Amino acid sequence: MNSRDLSEISKPIKTELDKFNEIFKSSMKSKVGLVDLIARYIIRQKGKKIRPLLVLLSAKVTGEVNERTYRGAVLVELLHTATLVHDDVVDNADKRRGIWSVNKIFKNKAAVLMGDYLLSRGLMIAVEGKDYDFLGVITNTVKRMSEGELLQIQKTRKLDIDEETYFKIISDKTASLLETCCQIGALSSSDKPEYHNAMKQFGESIGIAFQIRDDILDYEGKTKLIGKPVGGDIKEKKITLPLIYSLNQVSNGEASKLRKMIKNGHSKESVNEIIDFVRRNKGIDYALDKAHSYSSKAIEALKIFPDSQGKLALEALVEFVIDRKN
Repeated sequence: MNSRDLSEISKPIKTELDKFNEIFKSSMKSKVGLVDLIARYIIRQKGKKIRPLLVLLSAKVTGEVNERTYRGAVLVELLHTATLVHDDVVDNADKRRGIWSVNKIFKNKAAVLMGDYLLSRGLMIAVEGKDYDFLGVITNTVKRMSEGELLQIQKTRKLDIDEETYFKIISDKTASLLETCCQIGALSSSDKPEYHNAMKQFGESIGIAFQIRDDILDYEGKTKLIGKPVGGDIKEKKITLPLIYSLNQVSNGEASKLRKMIKNGHSKESVNEIIDFVRRNKGIDYALDKAHSYSSKAIEALKIFPDSQGKLALEALVEFVIDRKN
């Protein structure tokens, strides 16, 4: 994602984002030296803060940003950071976005425990603020994210992901957290259930569009948004929408030949052959159509809200997710 575009989108809540960053930093503080050291290392890796951005904009569109909104934004960012730290341990990753991962520097044991610490800090902040509605939403999200990851592992072993399973995985694994951000933002600033539902719908739709777009980038010869190299999914035997569609366009014999190649092939030649296969069979076009259809659903969900700078920013964010090239 182009950060220049992102800073443009976040203009309506620039002051609020600055305040969030301060609260987020202090929320990670600990009297234990090692925890503090790792926390400072994590804070230095400036992410794009898409999730707090969504919480704050959702609150702005449905009402006013308030103290509860900040607690909600800190809660989701702590949860997100915890899952990234744990993911790097699970994937045995040395780097994240070109910077050494927590597990590479502080080793796996400290990284897993730090992830646990961040998650529990987030939950404690919600308990201290008596934000029990946030807790109900977020605990369900953690459950869905874990199930989505485990379903993907199960299906990757057998290489038998169909379209329905793919959507279930990305809905649980990726979209659930963005859905939660929008829902928590709305809960913090409005008591209208129809606003809560519309924001939840917006978050889910933009989350699914976001993940499909990310999966397409794996086949487009660009480094992906999440900082993985091209063909990374193929090497990890992850079967995503462009490939699922393409495999359905050919005979069983050809499809099983391709699956065998995915199972055994880590060479550059195999990866390129699989990318060519997907291009030939219009897998990228099909996935792009699906991403556009979810981005339209996201825009549709916003129609219930009065026009405002915040609403324009959310609409711009949808375009941005679909049009991005990296």
